[in-house]
Amino acid sequence: MNCMRCILILSLIVVVVNVRAATISVVASGGDLVLPFGIAFDSAGNLYSPLLNKNCILRIDSEGKQHLFAGTGKAGFAGDGGPAEKAQLNFIHNCITLGDALLVADTGNASVRKVDFKTHTITTIAGVGKKGFSGDGGPALKAEFGGVFCLALDAEGKRLFVCDLDNRRIRAVDLQNGIATNFAGNGKRGLPVDGAAASESPLVDPRAVACDSKNNVYILERGGHALRVVDASGKIHTVVGTGKKGPAAPGTVDGLQATLNGPKHLCCDRDTNVIIADTDNHVIRRYSPKTGKVETIVGSKLGSAPITPGMALLDVTLSQPHGVYVDGEGVLFIADSYNNRILKVSR
Repeated sequence: MNCMRCILILSLIVVVVNVRAATISVVASGGDLVLPFGIAFDSAGNLYSPLLNKNCILRIDSEGKQHLFAGTGKAGFAGDGGPAEKAQLNFIHNCITLGDALLVADTGNASVRKVDFKTHTITTIAGVGKKGFSGDGGPALKAEFGGVFCLALDAEGKRLFVCDLDNRRIRAVDLQNGIATNFAGNGKRGLPVDGAAASESPLVDPRAVACDSKNNVYILERGGHALRVVDASGKIHTVVGTGKKGPAAPGTVDGLQATLNGPKHLCCDRDTNVIIADTDNHVIRRYSPKTGKVETIVGSKLGSAPITPGMALLDVTLSQPHGVYVDGEGVLFIADSYNNRILKVSR
C-alpha cells in the first residue's frame, strides 16, 4: 500500500511539474507583422504568416528576421507562373505547407494559390479568381468557390479540404487528379442533425477546417459558435458549443455545455486534441475527443499586456487570435492577431 501511495504521489508531482513547466514567449512582433492571421512552417523551420490587410505573406526565419514571401501588397488576382513576391493576392486568411510548397487561402479571390519553395513560382490550384458556386465533380481549376477562408490536408496529404464559407460548405480537392467535390454542407443555413450525412446537411457558417491523424474532419462555425466533426463514415456530429455565443467558462466543462464566441481557427495536435482560437473570447481552448471536455489553455481576457518571464498561461491577455498551429513536438503557436504578434507555448 505504501508503495502504491508513493507511485501516486510521484505521478501527481510529475503532472504538476509538467503543467508549471509550460512557458509562453513572443517569437515575432513589430516590423511588417501587422494583423497576422495564420501560421505555417516549412521543413527548414521558417515561419509563414498571411497579413490580412497587407495582402501578402511574411516569412520569418529562424533568427527572427522578416522577409516578404508572396504578394505585392496590392489587392488583386495576378502573377501566376511568375515570382510569388510579384503576384497579387486578396484578403488572405490562412496558409499551410504541403511538401515543398505553401498553399494559400486567397480569400478575396475565392481561390487556392500555391508557391513552390524551390522555384518561388506561384500558381493557382483551385478556383477561377471570382466568387461563385460550380464545378463539383470536375477540375478544381474550373470550379467556383465562395470566400476561401481556411485549408487543411488529410492525414495522407492526398486530399485538400477547403473552407468555402460563402457557400456554407467544405469542399475537397483530390491532389492526385485535381477534382473538386463537396464534402460537407448542402448550401443551406441551419443546424445539422447529429448522425446525418455531412454532405447533405446544412451548416451555419463554416469558418475553419482541420483534420486529425485518424481522418476525422473538424469544422468550426463562426456564427454557429460550435465545433462539429465529420467521422470516417461521413456522418456529422456537434461536439462543442450550444449554438449561442457565450464566455469561456473557467476550468474543464462538457463540450456540449461549453459556449464559444465567434471562433475563427483550429488545429489538431499529435494527441488528436482540437485546439480552438475562441477569437471573440480572446482565449485558446482545447477539446479532447477522448473525454468530450473543453478547457481554456491560454488567455483570460481582451488585452495587450506584454509577455513576461514566468507568466502563467491563464494570465496572458490576447486580442482576437485568428490562428493556431501545433508542431510535431507539441509546441503551440498563436497568431495574436490584433496585438500584432505571434506567441509560442512550449513545455
